[in-house]
Amino acid sequence: MQTQNAAGNCSDCPIRHRAVCAHCEKPELNELESIKYYRNFEAGQSIIWSGDKMGFVGSVVSGIASLTQTMEDGRTQMVGLLLPSDFVGRPGREGSPYDVTATTDVVMCCFRKKPFEEMMARTPHIAHRLLEMTLDELDAAREWMLVLGRKTAREKIASLLSIIARRDASLSSGGPVGTLVFDLPLTREAMADYLGLTLETVSRQMSALKKDGVIQLEGKRHVTIPDMGRLMEEAGDDTDGGMLG
Repeated sequence: MQTQNAAGNCSDCPIRHRAVCAHCEKPELNELESIKYYRNFEAGQSIIWSGDKMGFVGSVVSGIASLTQTMEDGRTQMVGLLLPSDFVGRPGREGSPYDVTATTDVVMCCFRKKPFEEMMARTPHIAHRLLEMTLDELDAAREWMLVLGRKTAREKIASLLSIIARRDASLSSGGPVGTLVFDLPLTREAMADYLGLTLETVSRQMSALKKDGVIQLEGKRHVTIPDMGRLMEEAGDDTDGGMLG
């Protein structure tokens, strides 16, 4: 892991309109700047160990991290993914209940925890945005319970692709309009672990979605979605395709 002291320009930040600072005005951004730093993590590297004391909170700027819980007998379960703009850490709590691991190379915008908590207490813009993000996270967790509990293997794969595609679209163009193109940030093995499927099933269903024209694949990672509406139908999702938090 590397720490970078040189802060970037918040106005040029790719997650600026979705991050915890999305509603902040210039004086508030200046104050955040004074407690901000960046950290880089390589794929497979631990970001947070469950139970460890955290000295920072922050947002994922790029890359994806996994949330994993370990049971008493040593078995582990991936319980969530952190995508760009997602918030890491909980103000008011000493540590994390989950292991957080970089699935891909990750860049995080971090804030020193104590000053951030003090600023949040007197800055409605930050407190309100963090509440919005927490409620979005709750909605996403409830949606994922449906994915894991009731959907078929094909629907699970389509659901995961739609979640990643919608987030990518929200960061790059403001919404899923027309053809969407993105690089899948997860290996087939990671997808299988997260979805509770076998590697063979994931590969078979990805090939089936490609054969049926729902997705286009270049290699294993470069994905094109010609029609987002059709992918949502394959996911068994009758929502309006709005963004997940």
